[in-house]
Amino acid sequence: MEPASTLQFAAAARALGAEARKRGLIAPGFRSPPRLAGASRTIRRRPGGAVIAVRVKGRPWAAVLADMIEGVIVANRLAGPAADQTRTGLWAAAGELSPSVASEARVA
Repeated sequence: MEPASTLQFAAAARALGAEARKRGLIAPGFRSPPRLAGASRTIRRRPGGAVIAVRVKGRPWAAVLADMIEGVIVANRLAGPAADQTRTGLWAAAGELSPSVASEARVA
């Protein structure tokens, strides 16, 4: 599996934020690394949104992207069919970033 890079992280944050807004959702902010030692992903809720922190260093890109997508789902408190449809749309938006992301999305 391809290791994650900060450039991929930044591009994915922009793409996922745009897709969230397109769906009428709140686009969370993204940062790396999480402040909590040992955590792969954390969420901080703020008035009007949330910040998703994801550990990038030393992780496969598919795992980082999956955490970012789940962060959007959790930040918007989605469940059931709405979460599934949004998750599918976010994966599709991320898959447009590069061919390797689309192939790894099927594995995650």
